[in-house]
Amino acid sequence: MDASMWVAKTGLDAQQTRMNVISNNLANVNTTGFKRDRAVFEDMLYQNLRQPGGQTDANSQAPTGLMLGTGVRIVATEKIHAQGNMMTTQNPLDLAIAGGGFFQIAQTDGTLAYTRDGGFKLSNTGQLVTSSGALLQPAITVPQNASSVTVGRDGTVSVELTGGGNQVLGQIQISRFVNPSGLQSMGQNLVKETPASGAPQVLVPGQGGAGSIVQGALEASNVNVVEEMVSMIETQRAYEINSKAIQAVDGMLKFINNNL
Repeated sequence: MDASMWVAKTGLDAQQTRMNVISNNLANVNTTGFKRDRAVFEDMLYQNLRQPGGQTDANSQAPTGLMLGTGVRIVATEKIHAQGNMMTTQNPLDLAIAGGGFFQIAQTDGTLAYTRDGGFKLSNTGQLVTSSGALLQPAITVPQNASSVTVGRDGTVSVELTGGGNQVLGQIQISRFVNPSGLQSMGQNLVKETPASGAPQVLVPGQGGAGSIVQGALEASNVNVVEEMVSMIETQRAYEINSKAIQAVDGMLKFINNNL
């Protein structure tokens, strides 16, 4: 019976972790470009007391075995990279990716991070940066005499100058990964490459499977509040059932102690 308590305890731990995942999803329901997480469960090792197919006598085999499970654990949290809704902002520096891929962001250590958050700002030197001040790569510098900024669906950035005429500043590139769920979350709406994600494939927006750029819009979080609430109730019920199992085993042990 002690084993039953430990099995139920693994269920409590797993459901608590799943609740943490759900809570983080709900907390980021308004985070631009956020992709919701899903907890992945895995059953643990089994006590193999009788092997399926084992000989029961000289001429027959057991059609089933006797294997007792030792519980459950959460083996991974998987990002669901479904497209979020487009929110129109009318801000020319707000960019959304319609389709797959990530913006490239330069880090202080010289490496690149990646994001779906296209809420860019201008630095004091006119460069496009994230809300935390990290530079968009390739770097785009808007001149001081620019009266308007235009970003095409292929990522081409151009400006209209106050003195007349247009100027092309460069082209925003999109990075795609074979396994985007293998990217490591860093906070600040950034993810980074890992061996599981594979190396980035740098593409022109709208080509080679990369998404196209939508100017004046942001991609909303893909968290569905109703679905997360249902998952929360389901997790709560599963947690209660596991706690009831512990109480039941405790009652059985008390009965044995008091009556035997």
